[in-house]
Amino acid sequence: MRTNRLEIVNRKGYKLAASIELPANQKPNYFAIFAHCFSCNSTIGAAKNVTRALTNHGFGVVRFDFTGLGRSEGEFAESHFSANVEDLIDVNGYLTEHFQAPSLMIGHSLGGAAAIVAASKLENIKAVVTIAAPATVNHVTHHFSHAAEDIKRMSESEVMIAGRTFKIDKEFYEDFGKTDLPTITKKLRKPILIMHAPFDKMVGIENAHQLYHNAIHPKSFVSLDDADHLLSLAKHSEYAGDVIGSWVKLYFPKVDNTMISTEGEQLVAHLNLKEDNFTTSLQTKKHNFIADEPGSIGGDDFGPSPYEYLTAGIAACTTMTLKLYAERKGWDLQEVYVYITHSKKHSDELNLDLEKPGRIDFMEKKLKFIGDLDAAQKEKLKAIASKCPVHKTVASVVHFETEIID
Repeated sequence: MRTNRLEIVNRKGYKLAASIELPANQKPNYFAIFAHCFSCNSTIGAAKNVTRALTNHGFGVVRFDFTGLGRSEGEFAESHFSANVEDLIDVNGYLTEHFQAPSLMIGHSLGGAAAIVAASKLENIKAVVTIAAPATVNHVTHHFSHAAEDIKRMSESEVMIAGRTFKIDKEFYEDFGKTDLPTITKKLRKPILIMHAPFDKMVGIENAHQLYHNAIHPKSFVSLDDADHLLSLAKHSEYAGDVIGSWVKLYFPKVDNTMISTEGEQLVAHLNLKEDNFTTSLQTKKHNFIADEPGSIGGDDFGPSPYEYLTAGIAACTTMTLKLYAERKGWDLQEVYVYITHSKKHSDELNLDLEKPGRIDFMEKKLKFIGDLDAAQKEKLKAIASKCPVHKTVASVVHFETEIID
């Protein structure tokens, strides 16, 4: 997963600060938009964790700051509910133009209400998810109901929301009463997943009940047990992201990863030099993965480096060989850790008497055994660790035969 910054200009000319997160291979199957909670911003932990979990399900996800919030331009008073919906529609247009039309819209708290309304206006949005969302838009006005008379009398007032002071005006206050969310929810006619914490103190669980009652099937409800309104604990937002990623696959057409033919060989590596920098696709008959170089040498660090794959092969083969040997001996080896580091060292530093002294490849392998083993058993396992097939291959003379094919 990698985060890239975006700058999206909305219909009013304000620059909205946004981030797009893509899967490790940078090639998402679908795109989604995440709308943050009221008076929050897109860097809140719940927003980051949900979107990052979704990248593991093949999604590219955009999260952004509504007008007047976070790093976006504008004033908070301009971030009324209708403006939030407009921002979502404008972000949808940006994604459609520059990447791919998004299929999923997710909203947290009041952002969930905005997601429902925006999705009702966008044909390309195929499914909606709400997290801790109110059943009515004007639910949020309880935050500043104490200032209602001042707003009506003076047209504007300063209010305290979540410990911060905001200036709001009459238009901002009255806009919350203009949207009939229950009716829009009934007419949505798109798959909707409603997620809510049973003991949410800011937006009570009865809101989830009302939303579910108003929605038309297909609709689903997931209880975020023991979570708070903001999903402050990472485990809750990460769980929410994983559930969303699995739930939505039922309603989206399955997209198979493009398989590169191995042409009868065990593995093929492919690199598009114009598009992918160092990011290389690797394919076996049944599995695909990615290799890359770290940023320190000009790569994008989307996957392990070639040498990391080499050491991974040795480590994996070592663990499997030790498992087989210990089971055959009936020893109590319960877990094994193999730590490997590759480097270049001079033969003199390693006290090696070589005909031609110089820098050579050095593999440092460390073993950790879990189980009821005596010293003699551990020493024998150490010896066996050097006899795994991949270790022996790397340590021996290997002959390569290379040819060019059309």
